[in-house]
This record gives sequence, C-alpha cells and structure tokens, in this order.
Amino acid sequence: MKGIGKITVTALLAAAMSASCARDLGNYAYTELDGPSVSGVAENYEVLTMERLSIAPSVSGGLGEEAYTYEWKVIDNNNDNAETVLSQTRNLSCMVTLTPGSYTLYYTMTEKESGIMWQTVSSLTVNSSMSAGWMVLCSDGGAARLDFISAITGQTYSDVLAGYRDEGMPDYHGPRRIQWLSSKTDEASPYYLLTDDGATRLGKNSFEWSEEYSLVYESGAGIDLAPHSIVCSGIGKMAVSGTDAYYCEILGVSGLYGSAVNNGFEAAPTVGANVLASSIYAAVYLLYDTTHGKFMAYCPLLDDIGGYETLLDMEELEEIAEEQTSGKEGASGTVVTEAFDYPSGYGYVYMENTLYDPGNASMGVTYTILSDGDRRYVYGLQCGDMLVYGDCTFVLGKALFADISGCTDIASPGNLYAFSSLHGYLYYAVGDSVYRADLDAEPVTSQLQFSLPGETVTCLKFNLYQNPDNRQECYDLVVGSETDGGVGTLRIYEGYDSDGDFTGASPAETWTGFSRIVDATYKEMVY
Repeated sequence: MKGIGKITVTALLAAAMSASCARDLGNYAYTELDGPSVSGVAENYEVLTMERLSIAPSVSGGLGEEAYTYEWKVIDNNNDNAETVLSQTRNLSCMVTLTPGSYTLYYTMTEKESGIMWQTVSSLTVNSSMSAGWMVLCSDGGAARLDFISAITGQTYSDVLAGYRDEGMPDYHGPRRIQWLSSKTDEASPYYLLTDDGATRLGKNSFEWSEEYSLVYESGAGIDLAPHSIVCSGIGKMAVSGTDAYYCEILGVSGLYGSAVNNGFEAAPTVGANVLASSIYAAVYLLYDTTHGKFMAYCPLLDDIGGYETLLDMEELEEIAEEQTSGKEGASGTVVTEAFDYPSGYGYVYMENTLYDPGNASMGVTYTILSDGDRRYVYGLQCGDMLVYGDCTFVLGKALFADISGCTDIASPGNLYAFSSLHGYLYYAVGDSVYRADLDAEPVTSQLQFSLPGETVTCLKFNLYQNPDNRQECYDLVVGSETDGGVGTLRIYEGYDSDGDFTGASPAETWTGFSRIVDATYKEMVY
C-alpha cells in the first residue's frame, strides 16, 4: 500500500472521530481499522493507444469484495490535469483510447458503508503506434495514399487515411509531398498532405482529419491553395501554388496567406529560405522568376524597416542590405565572395534548402539547378536576416557556382535530385542508378553510388529532422523505388559515418510492399 492511501484513510478517520466527539463525549474503546492491503499494481505502465490495458490487483484483508466500490482514473499531466475514469470494476481491462502522453493512474477502493478510501498511484505513459516512424506518401494508381512504418511496433500500416475518407475526407490525387511544419501551424495538426488536387493538414496523433484542416481555410483570400511545398523561416512561411507565391505571417497565432506576392512573373514551384537558423527576424526568401529567368528576393518586413519594396531583384536587395547593415558591428550586407554573377535567362530545373553552412554563419545553403539547353549549372545562395539581429551574420550569401554539365546523364528528363547538408554534394537518380557529384571539385564530374537493377528510383531526398537529437540522421539518404510490377521499396542509406559516400553501399534499413513512393518524411516523437 502506498503512502497516499494511508494518508487518505488516516485523514478520513480523524475527521470521523472529530465529528463523533462533538456529538458524544462518552467513553469508547477504539480498535485499529482492518483495511484491505493492495498489491500487484506496478509503479509504471506503458501502453499503446488502441491496445488493452489489464491490471488485476491482489487484495488481502478487509471486509470482502462486495463491501467496496472500485475506480480506475487517470489525470492527464499534459492537458490541465483533466480527469478520465477508465473503469469502475475491481480489475482493470480496457481498450486505451487516451491521447498519447503522460498520465497519473489512480486505483481507488471505497468502503460502501463508511466512505473510507484506499488508493494506489502509478505513472502511465501512452504511446501511439503512430507516435514515431516514416510517413510514406504513395501514388496508388494516381490517388494519394499515406502508409506508415511505425518505429514503436515495427509494423507497416497501409492507407492510414482510409477511415477518414469514409467519414468525408476528399480523395486526393497527384500526391506531391508529406510535410511536418512543427511550430509554424496548428499544434494539433502539424502535418500537411500536398497534392495536385489541393492540400490539407493532418492530426498529430493518428493523422486525424476534419474539414477545417483544408488549406483553403488558411487563405485570407479564400483561395484553395495547392502548394508544391511549404517553407518556413523567421516569423512566416511561403508556398507556391500554381505559379503564384503566397506568404503567411505567424506571430504567436495562426496567420493566413495573403494575395500572391509575385507581380509580373511566374514563380518556380519551390521557395528558398534559411531552414537552419532558429532565430530570424526579417527573413529573406528566394524566388525564381521563370518568366524572365532570374532570381528574385522577397522580404515581407522591408516595408516596415524603411518603406522599401518587399519584392526585389538580387542587385536591389544587396544595395538595401548594405544600407541597413552599414555600421553594425560584425554585420555585412552580403558574404564577401566572387562565386558568381547572377544568371539571366536560364530555365528552372530544381531548388532545395539544406542545413549545409560552409561559412558558419547560421545560413543554410539553398541550391538551384538551372538549364541552358543541355547544359546544367548549380547556384548556391544563403538567405539570411535583413536586420542581422538574430543568428545570421549576413543578409545574403553567394556560396557556390558549379557547372555540372559533364556529369553522367545530368540532362536526362525525369531525373531526381537531392543536396547534402553534410558536404557540398549533389546526388541524382537516373532510372535505376544514383550518382554523386562533388560541387567543390574542378571540373565537376559524377561518380556512380549504386544501382537497383529492375527498379526505378521514384523518391530521392535527405530528411531534415527537427529534433536536435536526430540531427546526425539528416545526412542519411532516403531512396524510394518501384519495380516494373509496381511494388515500392523504401531504403535508408547511412550518411554520417560513411561521410556521404554511398559507393556500393547496402541500405541500413529496407521496407517493401508499397505503391509508387512519392515522398517519405520521418515523424518524430512529439507530446
């Protein structure tokens, strides 16, 4: 019997005796209460949602089972100490439907006649089979299907959104990405399913869905946005839907996307931003103008800072950056480098934000692949903070230029690309083969990493983990592939110890039995 139980019984007896004495001052002989003794209840329990929790206490002494009422109750340690009664039976056997988190479990026996209670206290941790693991977005005959590889149970759960579709969730087609936006959206629904048909948030526990999760409810103009991706930096986030770029500001509350910001040109589907720094005030976002073939900068706070236009070409941004940072100790408008002149008239191929920070300026490199006929070029830019008050040393950095035209099959249609956050490496997939190019080499050439005979690579990426404890895993190469028979396989290649060299490597983890894999994002444990 634990201490709380003894204190409860003692206090109730004292109160009863006090009341009795107030009514009658006669002489009585008192005997020690013959209460029950409870054992067999552990101090700690861990259980998964939708699993059965069974506890059968051993009770000795007392007045017999029929003399007591019983209650199993939990207090939610994560949600204002909310109480939930699990059962009112002697033994506990219930299906756990609690939200994942930490709880205090109370088992209370109450003597019916006297109201005296005996109580045990345990800790209860509730996990979900979907608390952590890989979210695998598939194209099942063109329809978006989300599978889940549970790191808790080791099982793979197919089509986890099927039940929500039965309850009214739309059938989405043309899957693009599955993203986790962490603190930049509603805490209860931080996952975004992006498709050709539109986008919706999904709940944090089991990807639950409701109508108000549709991205149209995050548009101040009521536009049903269908982003290719969403990028967060500073106090806001940006997305490109169609060929229009939209900005959403967040200051402690959920904001809304405004009107399109790219006046006079069509924007490429990806937005560049600093995804490395944790403290940015006036974030600079990078757009590529596909109408005129040039980079553009968007800084939504420029108007507040000095009445400047918020959408600028790169030369204008550099001039304003020099003005704003002049005289600030340790600050400079742009990184001092002659890496490249800004291109003009090139076609857009691909853009990706990374954690790679060659100058240690808390500015992750944004890589862009551009085309000029059959030639291919990589530009590495670092977007910073216009105010230079946070982590970033600079407003803008020119990190790298590389001519990758000599790489094997680099101009083949349908290639997939992924840039490393560990080194200045580009990985790309051509059919069944994955190549690596060292962007700091001269000239830049490619090296075959591995091939998957009989398969086609359909997904190639580095997952950017958000928990600092998982940062080393950001360097693992994620590869989704499909056989001629339409069977998808997900492979993870270890990147840190191998220093990004996957030559002839065997995957550290492999799962198969999917449809065509479009994207895979790791869901980290969050309570």
